[in-house]
Amino acid sequence: MPSVDAVLREARAQLAPGEAELLLAHVLGCARSWLYAHGDAALVPDMAARFAALVERRRDGTPVAYLTGHRGFRDFDLEVSPATLIPRPETELLVELALARLPIGRELRVADLGTGSGAIALSLARARPRASVLATDASQAALAVARANAARLRIDNVAFARGHWWQAVDDAARFDLVASNPPYIAEGDPHLCEGDLRHEPHDALVSGPDGLDAIREIAGGAARRLAPGGWLLVEHGWEQGAAVRGLFADAGLADVSTTQDLEGRDRVTAGCLRR
Repeated sequence: MPSVDAVLREARAQLAPGEAELLLAHVLGCARSWLYAHGDAALVPDMAARFAALVERRRDGTPVAYLTGHRGFRDFDLEVSPATLIPRPETELLVELALARLPIGRELRVADLGTGSGAIALSLARARPRASVLATDASQAALAVARANAARLRIDNVAFARGHWWQAVDDAARFDLVASNPPYIAEGDPHLCEGDLRHEPHDALVSGPDGLDAIREIAGGAARRLAPGGWLLVEHGWEQGAAVRGLFADAGLADVSTTQDLEGRDRVTAGCLRR
């Protein structure tokens, strides 16, 4: 039977750094540190075969997160599936900016439009336990993943609703903050044929000829759904900052600004409804 070191050595030659360890730890149900401490341990044929199959699927382009069914986000682990986008570090910036606008210890109403796996909604609900958070998505399959994550993480101040952007929100609802990581890639963008994007849900990535259709709809309806002084924050493409600021201004939002990510690229735009 092959050893842990042997199968890892072979897989490392085919995959990006760290991926072999993630996949083998998933197969064995162990921590990555166990692999380093037990390199001479023998793998039973069934485990070796499962690992080889995952390596082959990864070589064919299937994202590691879909192979393991998990992706870390902030300080917790999320279940993901091909029905959801894979959470990314850029979205952690959106959460941090949202939390800076949500006072601790107050009852608040918050919405996450297009929640996917629930990354934004669950992060905000966990950090602000007195907030009532609404997580929406047009995909029933995505909502099922988000609900399962909320249950597993024991976060109970989140409600879920199915619908396309504002259609999932009650007309009378007014929110202290609305956050969204909507689709913002333009139709026909060549990046859609590269890397993990080839396997992620198309409707969660692409939004019209310029990538801004979803943000237009979200910004356009914000003034009717925000409480006075409430904030709208959206993640967007690095070349879209000026366009999104214009959409926010056209929608009547004030104090509009864009925050850059760690690479110095426009990433999250925020604006508020005047009191």
